[in-house]
Amino acid sequence: MPTPRLSQTPLPGIGVRYDLTTRDHRHVSVIAHRDGGRTLNAYERDDPDECALSLRLTAGEATALIDALMPSHHSPNLLHTTDLGLVAERVELSSVSYWNGRVLGDTRMRTETGVSIVAVLRRAEAIPSPGPEFRLAGGDTLIVIGTREGVEAAVAILGRE
Repeated sequence: MPTPRLSQTPLPGIGVRYDLTTRDHRHVSVIAHRDGGRTLNAYERDDPDECALSLRLTAGEATALIDALMPSHHSPNLLHTTDLGLVAERVELSSVSYWNGRVLGDTRMRTETGVSIVAVLRRAEAIPSPGPEFRLAGGDTLIVIGTREGVEAAVAILGRE
């Protein structure tokens, strides 16, 4: 059976929407809100634009649902950041971003927000632990980790045009 394809759509000011079509052609989406909450949506089979169920979950409820759906995702070697008050998030750098072509150190990200940029995804490549001399490019996706407040500040800084 082919691997299901999950698409994602940035929702500025809200978070990211993930869409999945199941093998029996049902449409399901999850909105990952910036506050850590999630909204689970299931759509009608005969009208994929009509929402049959919309369920808003807190971050803790979403974690519990993940445990129920896929308990094998837990490994004693994985760090569960939410238990520590940390969040990890993907932040896409716009092609018209002020930071396009500038080096990572110019953002003063850790100094200003306390957030760490732990990786950059560029096309099909992942660059782990980019240093301050790393040159950013429009279309890069930065993996940031920090407190919720720090990540929100980082999103604001990286969104500068």
